[in-house]
Amino acid sequence: LQFLYFIGNMVQPQPYDDESAKEPELPPNKLDRAVYALSLMRRRRYDKAIENCTSILEENALDKQVWWIKTKSLTQKSWIDDTEMEDEGVAELLLDENAISGMPRPGTSFERPNTSSSQVSQAVRPSSGSGRPQSGFLRPGTQSRPGTKSGSVESAFQGARPGSARPVTSAGRYVRLGTASMISEVEGPFINIDKLDMKRYAQRPPLAKVLCDFILYHERNPMKALELGAEATKIVQYNDWWWKARLGKSLYQLGLYRDAEKQFKSSLKNQSMVVTRLELGKVFQKLDQPLTALELFEKGNETHPTDTHLLLASARVHEHLNNQEHAVSYYKQVLALDSSNSEAIACLASNHFYDDQPEIALRLYRRLLQMGVTNTELWSNLGLCCFYASQYDMTLSCFERALTLASDDNMADTWFNIGQIAIGIGDLGLAYQAFKVSISVDPNHAESFNNLGILELRKQNADQARSNFHTATRLNPHIHEPLFNGGLLAFKLGDFQEAYTLTMKALEQYPDHTESLELRKQLRKHFTAV
Repeated sequence: LQFLYFIGNMVQPQPYDDESAKEPELPPNKLDRAVYALSLMRRRRYDKAIENCTSILEENALDKQVWWIKTKSLTQKSWIDDTEMEDEGVAELLLDENAISGMPRPGTSFERPNTSSSQVSQAVRPSSGSGRPQSGFLRPGTQSRPGTKSGSVESAFQGARPGSARPVTSAGRYVRLGTASMISEVEGPFINIDKLDMKRYAQRPPLAKVLCDFILYHERNPMKALELGAEATKIVQYNDWWWKARLGKSLYQLGLYRDAEKQFKSSLKNQSMVVTRLELGKVFQKLDQPLTALELFEKGNETHPTDTHLLLASARVHEHLNNQEHAVSYYKQVLALDSSNSEAIACLASNHFYDDQPEIALRLYRRLLQMGVTNTELWSNLGLCCFYASQYDMTLSCFERALTLASDDNMADTWFNIGQIAIGIGDLGLAYQAFKVSISVDPNHAESFNNLGILELRKQNADQARSNFHTATRLNPHIHEPLFNGGLLAFKLGDFQEAYTLTMKALEQYPDHTESLELRKQLRKHFTAV
């Protein structure tokens, strides 16, 4: 096994180093410098392309083609995929003026997802800090759910560095990115957008479109992009879907979701585009209308049957609503079209693992390993799958590799998993040390505090166990285990009122928990007898 492990290290593919790749030398007097800059931009050598364009513009500042190449290069360098949902900032939580129903029907709102017995059980799949079941793939916006404690201002200031766990605003991230991109410009910004005549540029569609993207993605100024888009839309007589989509994007970044919805719908009437549907789906999710978003994605699947982005978007919404069966069916459709989609593979593997099929999950995680994915989370999942599939010889090797790659962000979860493995093999000393290391790395790791409380009870340290259960409940009120453990301990110590309170809180989080129901029955009998 050691020999095979050594061979695996030898054949591990090396990542492509973009900086070390040699640039082809420019043949003197044989290739136009503008053509060379365009070639560099197409090969994604944006810094080199910007440098060449700058030298040309110093000689002729009115060269439009070179201006277009430099603007496009700066935009592509700062481009981000904004079709993904972003985390809400503290300002959005405080200043959100959108009115949402206080008592929505189950399954129609992110604030009240499906909780029936046919859905995901907390006894099978653990929940995140927001109370929603953990998925197999970390995406923006998946760690918080509207209307929960994790989506509140209080949770935003938890962590080792208070206030840094969540941005001040979601748009603040764009502003910081735009500011960082301007630091490298010694003589100031390339384009002073405050002095531009938007009506004049709107009459030149090629320049106007690249300028609009530059304002949105490089300067991060949606107000100016909105002004340019409004002028350009008038010139094309409101028949260009692209400008309507950019107007919707600008309004979305400004927080005007209803106005953005109108622009995206108008754009879809002109031209059915996948990107526009994804952005309109984001608007519906911000407005807490998941069923409307699903209907939109379904219509898109009819016109774009081979596109995986709409299928993934539908699967994500179903996961937010705890409809795991529907989410799995969509992930399988994605893999039928794209067999190397890492998100679909990871989510299917997670679902098989929690469905007590670790062998199938192990095959899927090995597929990710063959695709070149290597990180702490993948090796930890491989170790857990090997353990529950009774391949004990590979378990510790996987966790050794996970600890080697771990950072401060995922070190606590890795040691928590090691503690779980130690409990499984009966080494309670190792488990106790692993959980201690976990909370030393992340003092807000509620699951480790809960398990430490159990181990403290085995040592007859009731006060310390009670303190650990209380800490776990305070850090993550959405998991039922520390609530039930605290209630059971209080019952044994004779504090029946506290036991009843904690038991009822545990049943609020997991109504079908058998042990909590039995404990509540015994407490009610005791109160009746008294």
